[in-house]
Amino acid sequence: MSTGKTLPSPHPSPALEPTGSGNGVLGDRQGIAFFDFDGTLVRGDSLLPFLSQIVGSRRARLSLARAVHGAIQLHATRRQLGDDIRTSTKAILLRQTLAGVPVAEAAAAAERLAGWTRWNRPVLDALKAHQDAGRRIVVATGALDLYMPVLLRGLGIDDLLATGLEEIDGVLTGHMKGGNCVRAMKAQRVSAYLHHHGPFGETWGYGNRPSDVPMLALLRNKVIV
Repeated sequence: MSTGKTLPSPHPSPALEPTGSGNGVLGDRQGIAFFDFDGTLVRGDSLLPFLSQIVGSRRARLSLARAVHGAIQLHATRRQLGDDIRTSTKAILLRQTLAGVPVAEAAAAAERLAGWTRWNRPVLDALKAHQDAGRRIVVATGALDLYMPVLLRGLGIDDLLATGLEEIDGVLTGHMKGGNCVRAMKAQRVSAYLHHHGPFGETWGYGNRPSDVPMLALLRNKVIV
């Protein structure tokens, strides 16, 4: 782990043990640690496996291909749905696969996803070390808040910052609610969280490059996975 105000090598040491003074307390908690999920706490990305539980793996993959093509066309004509092409792709994909799906059906799909997690063991060990030290643990992720509580079940996470989904009368619309919790948007939400719940004498962040660099810039101790 590298501490200080500069980003460490993108290949952190295997131990990833938390360091730092941790001399700021919030109640009985010493400092705070933020963890990205996809590509950081777990290997791979959780969205397509979740959508596969609802529409099947073949349709999920075809929908992703169509969403990528659609996003490229939108950005070429400057009619994008998001600030970047990846957010536009995600917006189209969610609309294609989740619009009209009952929330109860999506929740059942989330439960079926429970065994998917492929933990990145060194990062998971770092999370537990922070917990043992009494620090607040927050997962900040672009993954959907519909299924993240299932995947994080049993880890003792204090808070979750994730991408919300709009629903009307118990049915998903396929639209994100409150924006896509990635990159600049994730950094904004982490900054707001620090302001609302702080001050914290020591802060840590775990993420991957380049998407989590804006979040990591807010935190004193940074690990790029």
